Amino acid sequence: MHLDVRELREFYYRSALGRSVQRMVRSQVSRLWPNAKDQTVVGYGFAVPMLRPFLKDARRLTALMPAQQGVMHWPTGLPNCSVLCEETRWPVETGSVHKLLVLHGLDTSEHSAAVLEECYRILDPGGRAIFIVPNRASLWSRREGTPFSFARPFTAGQLESRLKWHGFLPYKHVTALYQPPWRQKFWRRMAQPIENIGQKIPAWRGGGVLILEVGKQIPRPTRPGLGQIIAKPLGVLEGIKRPEPVSTHI
Repeated sequence: MHLDVRELREFYYRSALGRSVQRMVRSQVSRLWPNAKDQTVVGYGFAVPMLRPFLKDARRLTALMPAQQGVMHWPTGLPNCSVLCEETRWPVETGSVHKLLVLHGLDTSEHSAAVLEECYRILDPGGRAIFIVPNRASLWSRREGTPFSFARPFTAGQLESRLKWHGFLPYKHVTALYQPPWRQKFWRRMAQPIENIGQKIPAWRGGGVLILEVGKQIPRPTRPGLGQIIAKPLGVLEGIKRPEPVSTHI
């Protein structure tokens, strides 16, 4: 289930904690992707806080926002780059995207498998994608009050396995948000020193978000058809034995 776009905007642009999250996560994205010169860049979910560095050199930049979340004008003061779309049908040409960034799009989706099918479809054969999701082992996924506690968290192994199943090849795995998700001024002042220390710790030790860069596997592995995927979007009850019908005879 998606958060409302107004709540996401309030967190990322109007709270000190959200602005700190922007800086920390965006710095990791910028390390993976220093530039996007003359490339087509697409964000899905609520990826706009991480897309701003690409405005200056990308050939084309589009921020796709799912209908269940809602859409807002972005970037402020410039021609609009944001588009409202359905989760399972994106208005993007097949194989046309060089860089794809997904934030608050995979972990909040009711049709996550279909979202990954669209990610695979639009990505150029030589393109790269970054998926940013809550870390199941972190305090951020358990403490209410941020978008990362609202969503479905992953472990690093779960995320990699899920993306491999859909035809993506993992390249680089990093984490961010070692600072605690607390809003007090003391913790805001300590955010950057804590983050610096956290980056020297192995990824599984508690970063709030997992950041995985992947490429597109060509040819892709054979998988069930998209119709089957959408028919079973979450698979929450998989593995549970079906109940036997109750006899009406006494």
